Amino acid sequence: MLTLKEIKKDYVVAGKPIPALNGISLHFKENEFVSILGQSGSGKTTLLNIIGGLDRYTSGDLLIDGKSTKDFQDSDWDAYRNQTIGFVFQTYNLITHLSVLDNVEMALRLSGVSAAERRSRAIQVLTEVGLADQIYKRPNQLSGGQMQRVAIARALVNNPKVLLADEPTGALDSKTSKQIMALISEIAKDRLVIMVTHNSEIAKTYSDRIILLVDGQVMEDSHPQEAVIEQSGKLKTTKTSMSFFTALKTSLKNLLTKKGRTIITSIAGSIGIIGIALVLSISTGMTNYVTELQSDALAGFPITISKSVSTDRFGPGANGPLNQNTNTFPTNSIITPYDRQEATTTHTNIINQAFIDYLNAMDPTLRNSISYSRAIGIHLLAQTSSGGVIKVVNTAGTSFFSSGTRVISEVPNNPAFILSQYDVLSGTYPTDYTKLVLVVDENNRLDTTVLEALGIELAEEYTFDDLIGKTFKLLLNDFYYHEVAGVFRPRTDYEVMYEEPSSITLEIAAILRVKKEASSSLLNTGLGYSSLLTDFLLENAQTSNIVLAQQSSPDINILSGNPFTTTVTYTTVMSLIGGDSTPTGVQIYPKSFDSKDDIKAYLDAYNEGVAPANAIIYADLAETISSTISGLIDTITIVLTAFAAVSLVVSSIMIGIITYVSVVERTKEIGIMRSLGARKRDISRIFNAETIWIGLTAGSIGIGIAYLLHWPINVIVDNLIGVKNIASLTITNGLFLVVLSIVLTLLAGLIPSGIAARKDPVVALRTE
Repeated sequence: MLTLKEIKKDYVVAGKPIPALNGISLHFKENEFVSILGQSGSGKTTLLNIIGGLDRYTSGDLLIDGKSTKDFQDSDWDAYRNQTIGFVFQTYNLITHLSVLDNVEMALRLSGVSAAERRSRAIQVLTEVGLADQIYKRPNQLSGGQMQRVAIARALVNNPKVLLADEPTGALDSKTSKQIMALISEIAKDRLVIMVTHNSEIAKTYSDRIILLVDGQVMEDSHPQEAVIEQSGKLKTTKTSMSFFTALKTSLKNLLTKKGRTIITSIAGSIGIIGIALVLSISTGMTNYVTELQSDALAGFPITISKSVSTDRFGPGANGPLNQNTNTFPTNSIITPYDRQEATTTHTNIINQAFIDYLNAMDPTLRNSISYSRAIGIHLLAQTSSGGVIKVVNTAGTSFFSSGTRVISEVPNNPAFILSQYDVLSGTYPTDYTKLVLVVDENNRLDTTVLEALGIELAEEYTFDDLIGKTFKLLLNDFYYHEVAGVFRPRTDYEVMYEEPSSITLEIAAILRVKKEASSSLLNTGLGYSSLLTDFLLENAQTSNIVLAQQSSPDINILSGNPFTTTVTYTTVMSLIGGDSTPTGVQIYPKSFDSKDDIKAYLDAYNEGVAPANAIIYADLAETISSTISGLIDTITIVLTAFAAVSLVVSSIMIGIITYVSVVERTKEIGIMRSLGARKRDISRIFNAETIWIGLTAGSIGIGIAYLLHWPINVIVDNLIGVKNIASLTITNGLFLVVLSIVLTLLAGLIPSGIAARKDPVVALRTE
């Protein structure tokens, strides 16, 4: 069955070859009990390791069932040890943290045997060696004889053709030795048993054949066998294969036997994850906080599109996309002269229905609101405290899109957006066009100009009840304008006009104040009306006498009786009297700085392929603020990323060191598994699987501790700077960090697991 031809084995020490075997030639039959005797250093164990495939011969050949092993690869030797050879060692070489049953099952795990079959076969062989009642114990709970029986059971569970025993009774007393030898003798009846021993009495008593080795040579052979030429290739083995799933289960079982160490290791590995989780938590909280600040800041600084703008985009030397100067910060040394007045032209934005439809088709998640400015006149009368009637006039106007003391202005048509920026101090936010809002500043103040314009007598202070419910009369075109000799003039008899039944009664329904946390004021202080009122006035004006008259007289201004000029045009007058509903301006309120850029890109897309005269020029009043805050956010992100990178490096190094320590401590276990036929890949898989479990545990612990730390961090930050929920880790980020922990520990364990896989099994078995 086994044939050794001129086997030589040299060990290299200090660069010089030291012979251990000097041309051993032996042949072994399928069924015989062979004892190899010799003094220490004679080469007995080396010969046994070469026969068992643990060590490689320097020259010669080992034939197994007539098949030469000269061309064997590592996988062939692994399969040979797993399915043809069974090892029994003097020191038992059991894995101490596994149960008796798990020790015996190990060889079957490497063979890819199913769990049910593994258990059945392991219990059967343990029963045969008399340990049926000890299967759940650990090796350290057994006597020496019982441990050797476990080792024999493990060697037999795969039904090998050859049993190799290295001093199987060397650590046993005489009584137990006899029991073990009797068991081995029984085993030798149906397979080849080769035993190394220094005890000649045991060899003579139990073995069929005795071989004496001296200085690496065969000096005596009691029953020499002649080599029989057998059919080459008779040996058939299946390559060993431990699936990764099996490796995961095996490694989990290993880790569970060392719960304390596993938990401590996982906690150590979780330190980096805790740091990253907190960085992500604070980063997320800061992002949310800054997003809110951005939305608030942009509330008062929308992207504006005015009907008439001054621009240098169409003057001499202009080039590049609209709204973008591509010649900024040139790198050359050339100075170009230009005439500012010549380079600046007045451009008219065509805000027609097609453009309005284009704006309305914009992604609604990018904006808080789109407001349209119209030039239609609002003819509003107010009754004074003394009983008189005055016309409400915007005598202190400012631009629509910035805070000021404008008496009355239109409110953006997004109630949810307004209420996110303003508190309703009294009343109910209006839902129809007859209701108005009164906006006060952050100190509950109203400019005296506004109060006077609204007909409110000046006093030291007012209560909300003094102003809530105050009414005004809105006059429509057909009553406000009267025709005199073909010219339409506004009425001035305000007391009579105030009592006109056709007038519309408007009422202050709510008092608003900007929220404390808002960074800017969206609305002007004073009266505010909704776009519903503007729509009502435009619809009513279409059929009014003054609009119809102006339509029939396109060359004469019916408000003055004079022809139109370059400054007072037909369009201007029609917009004022409500005959033209085309907006004179657009205000787009982005939700964030990122969405602002998307909105600008959307507007730029409208201009693609459009003639310059038909292009839309917009103004971004938040550009300076945007660049400043974006720079701040980028700086914070870089700093946080640097901290995260340090945490990742430290965590990876720590896991790598811990895994390497585990490899060093379990060197003998590696040798045992290699003797059972484990491939290098199986060894690395087991350690990689352990790092995955540790990574999963470390990640879970890290995320749990990070969530626990959120509360004190949020309380401290809230007390210091008044920002709530600054630490906020999303579930997605939490899961990502757990996966990251697994990946990092796996990567960190690759080198140590590779070291484990490459260990010499013979050297590993000798490690204590």
